[in-house]
Amino acid sequence: MQALRHYLLAVQFFTRIPVTGRLAAWVGYSPAMLRASAAHFPGIGWLAGGLSCAVFALLHQGLGAQQPLASLVAAVLCTVATVLMTGGFHEDGLADVADGLGGSYDRERALDIMKDSRIGAFGAMALVLALLAKVSLLALLGAHSLGAALAALAGGHVLSRLWPLFIVRWLPHVGDTARSKSKPLADQISRGALAAAVLWCFLPLALVYQAQAVTFLIASITVSMVAAAWMGRWFARRLQGFTGDCLGATQQVGEIGFYLGAALALGAAR
Repeated sequence: MQALRHYLLAVQFFTRIPVTGRLAAWVGYSPAMLRASAAHFPGIGWLAGGLSCAVFALLHQGLGAQQPLASLVAAVLCTVATVLMTGGFHEDGLADVADGLGGSYDRERALDIMKDSRIGAFGAMALVLALLAKVSLLALLGAHSLGAALAALAGGHVLSRLWPLFIVRWLPHVGDTARSKSKPLADQISRGALAAAVLWCFLPLALVYQAQAVTFLIASITVSMVAAAWMGRWFARRLQGFTGDCLGATQQVGEIGFYLGAALALGAAR
């Protein structure tokens, strides 16, 4: 029951799915509980991946799989669905990171820019390019086969939510500790929490393996991991740590990396 509370707290924190009233009172809240909920972040990917797969499959089949633009429409609207479910939480982090690190080479100035809720030129460009990358890659996968797109969505949403936990484990938190929602997460990420997070990824990735060739899975995981590791190295060099926005940005880049790896694997197999 305690694990269920931690999972529902993660749902409450990272999605717009209502956890209110008596349920919220039963779940409760404390910084220690929020730290423990980190083990279930890839479990949020189950919800996002399941929703996106359902929307993509319904539209892909409903519009007619043979229609040239069916995959594109399905890719756009499944992305809209996941953004609505999460409230654009991670996309907002990506925009803030791009504004901060793109707007200044000075560490302190970059951190100040990242706190500003207004979006700048670098943030707007990052959002547009990230959404274009997601939609175009998903449309490409859907044009190859419905199964390829669904496998990428299921695996990408889950695995991309694992990588930020390694950044929390590796780097210190350098944001505004008085106001940062992510600060309790930065206090401690245990090996046990990381192990639990990895277990959340096992079933979706096993399904990807069953549905697609092993090269599809290996390429997807590899490109996603390299992209997330590059983000971590960037934060270490520029900020000497991470903020909550950095975690959201890492999730977005890891998700795009998964789709890119899948598309490359299918292209190489032709």
